[in-house]
Amino acid sequence: MADWGADVIKVEPPAGDPFRAMFAATGYSAEIPNAPFELDNRGKRSVVLDLRNDEAREALHRLLETADVFLTNLRLEPLQRMGLLADDVLARHPRLVYALVTGHGSTGPDVHRPGYDIGVFGARAGVVHQLVPAGDAPPPLPRGLGDHFTGLAALSGILGALWQRQHTGRGQLVETSLLRSGVYALGWDLAIQQALGKVAGTVPREEAAQPTANSYRAGDGKWFWLLGVEGDRHFPLLVKATAREDLLDDERFASARSRRHNRRELIAELDRTFASRPFAEWTERFDAEDVWWSPVQSPAEVVTDPQAEAAGAWVPVEGGRYRSVATPVDFSEHPQQSVGRMPALGADTADVLGEIGYDAAAIKRLNAPRA
Repeated sequence: MADWGADVIKVEPPAGDPFRAMFAATGYSAEIPNAPFELDNRGKRSVVLDLRNDEAREALHRLLETADVFLTNLRLEPLQRMGLLADDVLARHPRLVYALVTGHGSTGPDVHRPGYDIGVFGARAGVVHQLVPAGDAPPPLPRGLGDHFTGLAALSGILGALWQRQHTGRGQLVETSLLRSGVYALGWDLAIQQALGKVAGTVPREEAAQPTANSYRAGDGKWFWLLGVEGDRHFPLLVKATAREDLLDDERFASARSRRHNRRELIAELDRTFASRPFAEWTERFDAEDVWWSPVQSPAEVVTDPQAEAAGAWVPVEGGRYRSVATPVDFSEHPQQSVGRMPALGADTADVLGEIGYDAAAIKRLNAPRA
């Protein structure tokens, strides 16, 4: 939202958001640039308020009088202790959109259980279970995957509530969680489970039910993914590109059904074929014969991908040492040339609180140590 022009004020405790010290907390040097924190906090204004202090909480309410949205991912117990649950806040600020992001939701037996995306979005929602064949150890998700998916869900709800407020004049509670977002991300498999009482698990690539939509490795070791989801439409094109017309005459591979039943044999045939030429030769042939495919790329390859560049995947950060990841949405009326830098802890406390009438002495009292 900051990238898109919103004035986003990040309220932090005196010690700062723990995410600021992510690398140090995991044993790395604190001097390493904290690129994930910069990505998720650029363009915000940082205000330090010790919300254990009654006066600081009142300052927060004075900020909320000027705000459109209050977004929090604190657990319910500290919110209750500070009088900042949705009912309390909306009673005082009825036009406010209160956005709550939790690990497990706000009701149920595990409502107070802490959670990170790898545990709740990844493990509990079934995502990592479906990434590997049965019996294999579940892998860690890429860092922040569930957080970003959940952030987009929260943003969607916020924008919907702001639209509703235009018509009613009233704010409301908007809620999402890592668990709900993970369930939605795995929606196809979980919908099948609900409807049929079972769903196919992940199998080794040698047993993929649709060999024309599977991963393969070229002779030089580079991997690619065939995207022939419409088997009967795409299989003849693949056969032509690979010069394996003999496969069309093989009754084991004559239809999508027979290819599924004989998938091990077809995948083995394609593996032998693809091992005979390097990646560049195969992809040139694919493009010539309209075979749908995509490269399997490492992060190092993604950041140099000319198509990612053309698609607007990167954006300069003001005063930054490198480009960062752009948000996944563009606006024709407001093309994004750069984004704001990450704020230092408390860098904007005086300015933001000064805007609502606090002087330096009053600000000092807000964050004074408690007796």
